[in-house]
Amino acid sequence: MKENIDGIYCRYIKRILDIFCALTAMIVFCWLYAVVALLVRVKLGKPVIFKQQRPGKGEKIFTLYKFRTMTNEVDDHGRLLPDDVRLIKFDDILRSTSLDELPEAWNILKGDMSVIGPRPQLVRDMVFMTPEQRRRHLVRPGLSGWAQINGRNCLAWEDKLNYDLEYLKKISFGEDFKIVCITVVKAIKSESISYEGMTTAEDLGDYLLRTGKINQSLYDFKQQESTLQLSPR
Repeated sequence: MKENIDGIYCRYIKRILDIFCALTAMIVFCWLYAVVALLVRVKLGKPVIFKQQRPGKGEKIFTLYKFRTMTNEVDDHGRLLPDDVRLIKFDDILRSTSLDELPEAWNILKGDMSVIGPRPQLVRDMVFMTPEQRRRHLVRPGLSGWAQINGRNCLAWEDKLNYDLEYLKKISFGEDFKIVCITVVKAIKSESISYEGMTTAEDLGDYLLRTGKINQSLYDFKQQESTLQLSPR
C-alpha cells in the first residue's frame, strides 16, 4: 500500500487544522502554560524551556521546545549525571501527563510539526535508521502519532518505526481524529511512559549495539555522523 501523503487532506487541510489547534491550545490554556512555567522555574530553576535539535519533514533540522524536566546536576568531571538521578518527582509528573510537551504547540504553529505524525526522534536516532525507516520523515513529525497510541516507549524500536511507516499509508482526517482521542485518554491514564524499567527511552543506536545488530565500529561511525548533521552549515 502506497503512502497517502499527496492527497488534499495531507497537503492542505491538515496544515490548516494544525494552525487552528495550536492557536486554540495556546489561547485556551495560556493559564496552564504560566502555571507549569512557574513551577519549573521554582523546582528546577533556569532555563524553563528545554531546546533540542530534531529532524523534521525532509530531515530538515529544527529546534524542538519543551518544558525542562531534568536538573543540570553534573559529576566531578562536569558531565551530566544519569537521567534517573536528574529526575525528581515533579519532573515525573510532567512527563507522565505530557505537560512538558505543551511548548510544542509553538513548533506546530511554526510549521516544524503537526498535531499528528511520527514523533520527532533525535538526530542520533535518525542516522541509525534504515533508508526505509527514514521515510517517516516524508511528513511533519507530530505531537502524537500512531506509534504513541500503540505502546509509545514500551515498543521495541523496530515496532515503533513500523507503526510510523504504517501511518504514512493511512493519513486521513478520520485517522488523525481517532489518534487525538486515544492520545487524550492515554495521557489522562499516564500509560506507556516507561520503557522496560528505564527512566527514558533507549537511543536507537544504543539499542542496536546492545542487541548485537551493529558492532562498535559502526556505532562510533554513526555517532560521528549525527554530530556532523548538527554542525552549522
